[in-house]
Amino acid sequence: MSVEDPVVITCSISGAIANREQCPAIPYTPQEYAAEARRAVDEGASMIHIHARTPAGVPSYEIEDFRAITEAIRADVGDVIVNYSTGAVGVPLEKRIAYLRALKPDVAALNMGSMNYAKYSTRRKDFVFGTVFENSFETISTLLRVMNDEGIEPEHECFDAGHLANLDPLLDMGILREPLQISCVMGVTGGIRPTPRNLAHMAENVPGGPDGPNRWGVIGVSRRQWLLIASALTLGGNVRAGLEDNFYLPDGTMARSNGDLIAKARQLTEDVGRRVATVAEARAILRIPRLAARVPLEELARGARSSGSEASS
Repeated sequence: MSVEDPVVITCSISGAIANREQCPAIPYTPQEYAAEARRAVDEGASMIHIHARTPAGVPSYEIEDFRAITEAIRADVGDVIVNYSTGAVGVPLEKRIAYLRALKPDVAALNMGSMNYAKYSTRRKDFVFGTVFENSFETISTLLRVMNDEGIEPEHECFDAGHLANLDPLLDMGILREPLQISCVMGVTGGIRPTPRNLAHMAENVPGGPDGPNRWGVIGVSRRQWLLIASALTLGGNVRAGLEDNFYLPDGTMARSNGDLIAKARQLTEDVGRRVATVAEARAILRIPRLAARVPLEELARGARSSGSEASS
């Protein structure tokens, strides 16, 4: 990756924690998701990251809620890269696998390590919430094999530098193949601190280095998002913005929609002299074909073995 590459902007459209009492623009219904996706894509987003909800706004892991939201987005927006969350606390792994197999999104987020996951209030001098976010190697490998079976591209979400190292054994086992899509998640209490120096450190620890074949970007949580987006842009990375991660524009104004946040990310991209990728360019950069053209990893591996045996015969 380099600063010469077009920038893939992802929109994290709602998250699973925030609600309309905190931010009125959080979408609940499929139609509201579609309207927010349209605003984001119109401003330059090429990937939409989805946490499903019921029409009442309750977080959902049901196939039908993911399906309704995805179909509404694709009907309104047309081609956009669809990225499903797979992270959850207290939700059986089988349920998360079920919507991946049933709906086959372009991309699925894959959390790369277990951690304390919390939000702390300096005003209250207490935790707003806190839990242990389980992502064992067994969980990671199980989800990864499903993604490989279904031709879904994993997006490796790394909340600390050690999570990047967790990619190494999976590459060695052959259940991961480069180029990878890696997101450095910064600003969650329990993970790495959200500073430009720490982002540079994480970029250096991406397998193959920051200028190697693997694609990396930043997910900045809280208002530090803008500093981290600017840092990633100057280091050659991709970026994510959206109401899951942060409600506020750099001047402290609450965003009226995801479109406001993506418009600011696009402006920062252009201000540093880079160009926003179109959806078609993002598919090419991240090697994500349209659904009809996908080939599962195991099928690719069989093809490679066949070619190797033919070459040696």
